[in-house]
Amino acid sequence: MKTLDNIPTGKIERASKLVKTGVKIGGNYVKYYSKKLVNPEIDRNELDENNAGDIYDGLKSLKGSALKVAQMLSMEKNLLPNAYVEKFSLSQFSVPPLSAPLVRKTFKKYLGKYPEDIFDTFERDSINAASIGQVHKATRGGKELAVKIQYPGVAKSISSDLALVKPIATRMFNIKGKDSDKYFKEVEHKLIEETNYILEVEQSKEITEACRHIENLTFPNYYEDLSSEKIITMDWMHGLHLSEFAKTDFSEETGNKLGQTLWDFYMFQIHGLRKVHADPHPGNFLISDEEVLIAIDFGCIKAVPDEFYVPYFELAQKENITNDAIFMEKLHQLEILNATDSKEEIKFFTAIFKEMLTLFTAPFNEERFDFGADEFWSKIAALSERFSKDEQLRKMNGNRGSKHFLYMNRTFFGLYNLLHDLRAQVHVHSFRKYLA
Repeated sequence: MKTLDNIPTGKIERASKLVKTGVKIGGNYVKYYSKKLVNPEIDRNELDENNAGDIYDGLKSLKGSALKVAQMLSMEKNLLPNAYVEKFSLSQFSVPPLSAPLVRKTFKKYLGKYPEDIFDTFERDSINAASIGQVHKATRGGKELAVKIQYPGVAKSISSDLALVKPIATRMFNIKGKDSDKYFKEVEHKLIEETNYILEVEQSKEITEACRHIENLTFPNYYEDLSSEKIITMDWMHGLHLSEFAKTDFSEETGNKLGQTLWDFYMFQIHGLRKVHADPHPGNFLISDEEVLIAIDFGCIKAVPDEFYVPYFELAQKENITNDAIFMEKLHQLEILNATDSKEEIKFFTAIFKEMLTLFTAPFNEERFDFGADEFWSKIAALSERFSKDEQLRKMNGNRGSKHFLYMNRTFFGLYNLLHDLRAQVHVHSFRKYLA
């Protein structure tokens, strides 16, 4: 694969990259509508494929938060055309890596030595290259190690990148309305945290220590003396990425076992620790040969404050959704409804959220839930399709909900997708045994 000797770090340089991408997309639309004039029956598949390819090509050379948006978008399997999902999913662990000279320069700057002076062996070619950093394999003292190196300039470009890709982020989080700044500040804050590798090591050690008692789950050890603000060294973990494992011929029993582990891991974090690994994409999980789940990345941890946690999970209870008085009270507590809403807005959004929550919280109201069932996902796809075409919804002030919804909803939607990939049936309340 082609390597990168440098990454654009200046605001103007990065903006020009995206402008060029915009010009390509404009050209794709011209071609599409020209063909449609000749053949009105032509579909959008070719347009979607061309646009997805051009957007991905533009973002992958920028890396950082711009590419992170594509990574997040790849999880929206029911909200985006398949061409976008397939192309953007490459950003999870398959983008052009940094060249060897740039890697050596980063080591010298942040650890004071070149990699060959620190490790017994260090593979110059990266194993995985994603949005914020890339991973190299190394050995030291008989241990196999994974060394994650952050791309230069990523942290400094977050604010300007978000401004540049705001239209994509708006689509991703369905953010509308004049008071949307709180949502973008939340995204910016979490992305800045993800570039703080010292914080990531602290979070990794905290979460792994707290969750080691969960069955069929394991984690790497982290080495602070071989880490810095831009480099993390941890154990090398052997296994298949969850997305790769999902394509193998695994048994129903195995899928259920791994799915149960994943569910218990997330529920324990949320209900026991009140903080959660908020980036549940397949690149952050491995499956070992022994069919053990391995969690390997804790850069994005979302704290769940009580003022959000309590009404959020009260609203997940079926009896509260069907009780109009309690339902309305919780909608106000969670900032879904506002004091300034008109009667029309109250009626409209109350109906929409009742339908959405009835569907999305269905797993919480069962003893055992089948995430592989086509019916559940068909309903989600149908609801997403209907909302995307709802003219009344587009006209309404869509600035709805606490800022905490962004990463909590993304956590659950990502978790649901991983469980679907495993075709897992889970015991919903099994995690409670770990809370004692």
